[in-house]
Amino acid sequence: MNKTKLIRSGIISLAIALSACTMPANSKSSTDACGSSTPLAASPAGLAQTSLCITSGTKTRQFTVEIARTSMEQAKGMMFRTELADNAGMIFPFPEPKVASFWMKNTVIPLDIIFIRANGTIESIAENAIPYSTAPVEAGEPVVSVLELRGGLTSELGISAGDKVVWQSK
Repeated sequence: MNKTKLIRSGIISLAIALSACTMPANSKSSTDACGSSTPLAASPAGLAQTSLCITSGTKTRQFTVEIARTSMEQAKGMMFRTELADNAGMIFPFPEPKVASFWMKNTVIPLDIIFIRANGTIESIAENAIPYSTAPVEAGEPVVSVLELRGGLTSELGISAGDKVVWQSK
C-alpha cells in the first residue's frame, strides 16, 4: 500500500471511529434516551437519577439529573453543593400543579431555576439565582416540576420559555 492510500485509509478509519463515539450505543437518538425506562445509578448524594432532554428549536440537549421526590429531598435540593457539571442538574416533580416558589438559602452556587408546565414546556426561567438569597423565586403560573441547572447555562445554550422538556418520571 502506498503512503497516500495509507493516510487516506487512516483518516477514514478515524472518521468512522469518531462518529461511532458520538452515536448512542443503542443507535437511537438522544431524545430516545430521555424517555428510556433504563434506570441510572444513584447520584453521590444517594438520589435516583434520570436522563432529561431540553429541545430548543432544532437542538436537543441531554442532561443527567437527580430526582428530588420527597419533601425532605426537595427541601435540601442543591444546598451546600460547590459545583454542578454542565450536563447535570436536579428535577423537582410535584404530585399536582402548583405555583412553585424556591429560594437559595444555603445554596453556594448560582443556579438557573426552570419552571415546567404539565405539557412539558418551560413556563419561565430564573437565571443565575443569587447564592444564599432568601428572596422567593416563583413561577408565574402552576407548574408540575422545577429543574435546576448551573447558573447561566440556559442563556449559554439558548434555552428559553416555551422550549420542551422530556424526562422519565418513574
